[in-house]
Amino acid sequence: MSVGLVLRVVPPGTYARRAHTLVERSWLVNRRAWMGVFSGFFESIFYLFAMGIGFGSLVTQVTGPDGQPISYAAFVAPALLAASAMNGAVYDSTFNIFFKFKYARLYDGMLATPLGPFDVAIGEISWALIRGGLYAAGFLTVTAAFGLVASPWAILALPAALLVALGFGAVGMACTTFMRSWQDFDLVQLVLMPLFLFSATFYPLDVYPSGLRVVIQVSPLYQAVELMRGLTAGVLHWSMLGNVAYFVVMAVIGLTVAGRRLGRLLLS
Repeated sequence: MSVGLVLRVVPPGTYARRAHTLVERSWLVNRRAWMGVFSGFFESIFYLFAMGIGFGSLVTQVTGPDGQPISYAAFVAPALLAASAMNGAVYDSTFNIFFKFKYARLYDGMLATPLGPFDVAIGEISWALIRGGLYAAGFLTVTAAFGLVASPWAILALPAALLVALGFGAVGMACTTFMRSWQDFDLVQLVLMPLFLFSATFYPLDVYPSGLRVVIQVSPLYQAVELMRGLTAGVLHWSMLGNVAYFVVMAVIGLTVAGRRLGRLLLS
């Protein structure tokens, strides 16, 4: 739905409906470097063992989405699922895109073919979406094996993770088009690390000062964490539609900015 909305506002001649060729290329390139692709998956697993199970042995229980007490591991696992989707999409849509754009000059050659800037944007973001989805699917399988999934509704956490990956991937690629050197990637870490630590990932929202809570509640990872916690616990409420709309808007804005910026930078 979000992609269709973007394609109604793209300039004529910038989209040839061949974005799938970018996905095919990424698959052919990365199938020989599968360990690099899946390395990000293990980061969330390590955090789950260290914080959810290790540190969680010192914490008896916390309050779950339905107001009932749950184990600390069950509290942390959905948040790490959201973070896994975020990291997979952001890292692929920033570092990899920047290298192809600035150094390999890959997109200059692509635009000499029938491909347009929006084909490049949609194709690369689609691959970032696939990578983030793989991380999320693997992590969800592990959490289910450990008994940290309390409801059959958790199956919806996978498409939700794909939506989260789409939103972060689109915004990540849009931001990459503004970067000038590798030093600018320090800003990516400057954004991701506070999001990871302070989006109610490891602590309930009510432990933060009231002023900081407002900032946390409007952050994208918090929106993803709330969505994942509700689905894995089987606690569905109308506010989840707001979480979904949040990432639809992120995807639309990111795709639009990325496509227009690529067209301006590569076709000018």
